[in-house]
Amino acid sequence: MVPGKHLRINASKTELVIDFSKKSPHITPVNIQGLDTEIVEEYKYLGVHLNNKLDCDKKKFTTWRKLWIYLAKAEKRMEQIPDKVTDVRGVRMPHSCGSKIARIIFVFVKPVLRPAQLTTVGKRACLWLQDLVMDVRNLERARDDLHFRGVKGTTGTQASFLQLFQGEHDKVEELDKMVTEMAGFKKAYLVTGQTYNCKVDIDCLSALAGLGASVHKICTDIHLLASLKEIEEPFEKEQIGSSAMPYKRNPMRAERCCSLARHLIALMADPLQTASVQWLERTLDDSANRRISLPESFLTADIILSTLQNITEGLVVYPKVIERHIRHELPFMATENIIMAIVKAGGNRQECHEKIRVLSQEAAAVVKQEGGDNDLLARIQRDPYFAPILGQLDALLDPKTFIGRAPQQVKTFLAEEVRPLLEPYKANMDVKVELVL
Repeated sequence: MVPGKHLRINASKTELVIDFSKKSPHITPVNIQGLDTEIVEEYKYLGVHLNNKLDCDKKKFTTWRKLWIYLAKAEKRMEQIPDKVTDVRGVRMPHSCGSKIARIIFVFVKPVLRPAQLTTVGKRACLWLQDLVMDVRNLERARDDLHFRGVKGTTGTQASFLQLFQGEHDKVEELDKMVTEMAGFKKAYLVTGQTYNCKVDIDCLSALAGLGASVHKICTDIHLLASLKEIEEPFEKEQIGSSAMPYKRNPMRAERCCSLARHLIALMADPLQTASVQWLERTLDDSANRRISLPESFLTADIILSTLQNITEGLVVYPKVIERHIRHELPFMATENIIMAIVKAGGNRQECHEKIRVLSQEAAAVVKQEGGDNDLLARIQRDPYFAPILGQLDALLDPKTFIGRAPQQVKTFLAEEVRPLLEPYKANMDVKVELVL
């Protein structure tokens, strides 16, 4: 950092000036108001040791580069990439095509609602399931970590029981264990105050709030896909989609889940606030809040799950609509495959990239400004530059080559993660939910 025209530094108070340039030349002292700054090789600042060996080329994005090197070395061992790719500056991901899967229904992977790549309906559902799997584990952990307060007396010291048994500590501990087992708990908290620790409530409600976040995300996705007419929640024969517009089919169930999920998430603030403001063992302002927030959280989670179950039992997928969306966007998605085919045929990547960039912009203008169809493929077919690969276009545009291992991932995830998790609950899974709309 060098003082500039509009930068004034108090030389008598400034402790540290660091030069972060990538290539440090010979350093000459900076003169500030007639005083030369001291140049040091090492400096301790806010407990951190700094030195003049900062090398941006080596330190920048270190973790990111390491991960790419790991990927490149692993692929090299599998004979998928040439030796030179292990150079950190040349790391690149090789192209791989998915297996030929018949009868697959596709939906778009839509980061920030912009089409990026294809995936399957099953893969998207598994991403939802993954959130719920984590929620089940969090709920089980919170349940299994729950201990009994036990026989601790008024303020947790067990003084009255020790007096009852005339100072025999063993009998007090035995009484504590007996009552704990009778109450159905495996363990009791070894130390408590007047009540059990308020952080127990935080553990329980955080698991429920996490569930609320998962359900909100799932139902938001369903809402968005419903707006594209790709997926819809069940719709009853006599159901009214909108009281004002009879043609509408609002995703009422998903909207209800989102509304209640926000409430469930907001309830998480109650135990956090309660735990933080207790004085010493306890203040009495906790009980009224807990009598509302705890049961309300469980009741809210219960109705959210019932509604979500009703949605999933009757979820409708529209393959023809999805197919139309794919036809509309696939030419843009296939451009990377086309570039790679040209390169394999001896062409120049940058030159091909520029050709496709220009043609893509022209095709996009037709779609956006004229309301026409995506004619990118027709433009590519008319351009002599792409003559060497015209015979490959059908294969390059096969949607099944864009989904990677999504079907295999779904099968593995269901077999290794979902079904084992559901096994303990098997006896309670034949319950169908019906909602009164």
